Amino acid sequence: MALVIGVGAAAWLGASAMPGFKSATAASTQASPAAKPAATAATTAAASDASVRPAVVMPAQASRAVQGPTPIFVLNSLDASISVVDPLTWKEQSRIPTGKEPHHLYLTPDEKSLVVANALGDSLSLIDPRTGAVQRVIRDIVDPYHLRFSPDMKWFITAANRLNHIDFYRWDAATQTPTLVKRVSTGKTPSHLFVDAQSRTLYSTMQDSDALVAIDIATQTIKSRVPTGPMPADVYGSPDGKKLFVGLTGGDGVEVFDLTGAEPRSVGQIKTAAGAHAFRAAGDDRHLFVSNRVANTISKIDMVTSQVVANYPAPGGPDCMDVSADGRYIYVASRWARKLSVIDTVEKKVVNQVNVGKSPHGVWTLSHAAR
Repeated sequence: MALVIGVGAAAWLGASAMPGFKSATAASTQASPAAKPAATAATTAAASDASVRPAVVMPAQASRAVQGPTPIFVLNSLDASISVVDPLTWKEQSRIPTGKEPHHLYLTPDEKSLVVANALGDSLSLIDPRTGAVQRVIRDIVDPYHLRFSPDMKWFITAANRLNHIDFYRWDAATQTPTLVKRVSTGKTPSHLFVDAQSRTLYSTMQDSDALVAIDIATQTIKSRVPTGPMPADVYGSPDGKKLFVGLTGGDGVEVFDLTGAEPRSVGQIKTAAGAHAFRAAGDDRHLFVSNRVANTISKIDMVTSQVVANYPAPGGPDCMDVSADGRYIYVASRWARKLSVIDTVEKKVVNQVNVGKSPHGVWTLSHAAR
């Protein structure tokens, strides 16, 4: 299962969590998290070439619309649900059922739907990013652990974390429907994905084989495989296209790769803290946040100098996050504490926490800093 391999592999790290930091963002610049009370809301591996076929689209019951500023969505991986958080009251407004093990989410290119990948449910849930209403469920998407759209909007790509392959789909914008084009066998445990700005190359970390794979998008073929440090997780490319950053969840930092040659070349590591895992851009085209899941901290990295320039406390095993539109606040999933934590990057402290479901993972809001 994705949880045993992809998430469970890091669970033992979380069990030994030490003090650390993580930043969270306000869903809307209209609300200041520091001014709000703390919330107490209750609430198989196939051949390389797969048959070309459309996915099955099924209707789903819509949830109650959320009023006011755009909500913050938190994926509860072990509850098979999404917590919809109101950024004004800092309470869970509703909880939306999903397929089994929703881990990651991504906005469609037309910004009409937030796509939630239900790994063990073999499905995608499409959510209205402004209201929280469930639009529909797309089935027959095999083990979608991580997901990405290419910037040219031609490709929808998923990583099958349990089944060791990456799937390339053509995306029909008119019907919001993916059609499988090719299944690429990658090796053990493809984890997180990143697509370059030119939509030419897909990069994927291989979590349990300590490698970084580069795939040519036009031909859907692997063009390079290079070793990384222990248990690579999230991956992010610098705005200038020259560097790639890889979080080493089995280590204590971020590995930096030079992309100017024929294949990625490791040029060293940035020491952040134990369990470096997930990234989110700060919104200024220069800085990058990384959650250190074991150390319970978040580090801010200068992508130009490859140095840590700030650290923030982030309790409860910080994982995925989003950043407020003004760049001040970070929303982070406190994985082991069942909370969404809000961190003020100016005050360098947690200013709010919201109770959510079991093992919160992906976090997203429409009102976010530039990626």
